[in-house]
Amino acid sequence: MPTSSLSTRDIARNLGREDGALQATGVLSRHVVTTESQIDLAVAAAQAAVADADVTVAEIDTVIFGASVPYQPIPSTAPLVMRRLGMADGSAAAFDVNSTCLSFITAFDTAARLIATGHSRKALVVSAEIASRAVPWQTDPETAALFGDGAAAMVLCRNVAPDGSTVRAVRLSSYPSAYEACEIGAGGTRFDFHRAPEAFTDHSYFSMNGKALFRITSQHFGGFVADILDAAGWQAADVDIVVPHQASPAGLAHMIRQTGFAPERVVNIVADFGNQVAASIPFAFDVARRAGRIRRGDRVLILGTSAGVSFGGIALVF
Repeated sequence: MPTSSLSTRDIARNLGREDGALQATGVLSRHVVTTESQIDLAVAAAQAAVADADVTVAEIDTVIFGASVPYQPIPSTAPLVMRRLGMADGSAAAFDVNSTCLSFITAFDTAARLIATGHSRKALVVSAEIASRAVPWQTDPETAALFGDGAAAMVLCRNVAPDGSTVRAVRLSSYPSAYEACEIGAGGTRFDFHRAPEAFTDHSYFSMNGKALFRITSQHFGGFVADILDAAGWQAADVDIVVPHQASPAGLAHMIRQTGFAPERVVNIVADFGNQVAASIPFAFDVARRAGRIRRGDRVLILGTSAGVSFGGIALVF
């Protein structure tokens, strides 16, 4: 993660507001980039994951980068991560996936399917985000203060040990009726920078309709969680720990109420790190694992929501 952190109190001061003006967000601090690039974050996370998995980059044959915003539109980010890792030309397939905050789950599912079908042996999944670049600090600081920068990665391979990790179920479901509820409009083909530079600039910042997102999740997320538990063959009581997307303190509280999971079984680090977008889920997983909250054999339920609007989840025996 970035070496620099920024407190919510400092943000308020920088914006000329009272110290406690943004405390209602519930996020107390977050890491933000100063000199690092998105590739720096991705490579550092990838190197840590490879070392932790006790493999070498020469053994990796698939690199999947999952993020809401890439390093640049073309080419995809994964080949650059592969190059920075020192991987030889032609030694791996490298490509990106994007389902915004669920990009890690989508990349994980893609890698798992490639491994299951024999098209990959060892896959590296990386998520890195610099949310601080596109959030509306001046016009909507209450939303901007929810976010932080960060990265995380994971190595996937075929399970050959009797007590090895296994994926019990993966589910993704989209509700495009709320497509406009969470977006950055510029950067693609929607706005032509040359013909409409003002519109392009106006839509270069993140915008969110919290009420619309709350409404769609209230209607459907409980049923989605029930579906993934059913697919895994689990009851809610079977789950040892829940690793959710760290959307916001209020969002996590709502998820806990809606699903009925005990708060002590839910990884909740958003107050200290903010919403790291696609890096949020793997980062929270790693924090929990290093703290001893996720142990070998635990039943782990990974859950998230994203712009689009989409829901995603992984039922994993670690």
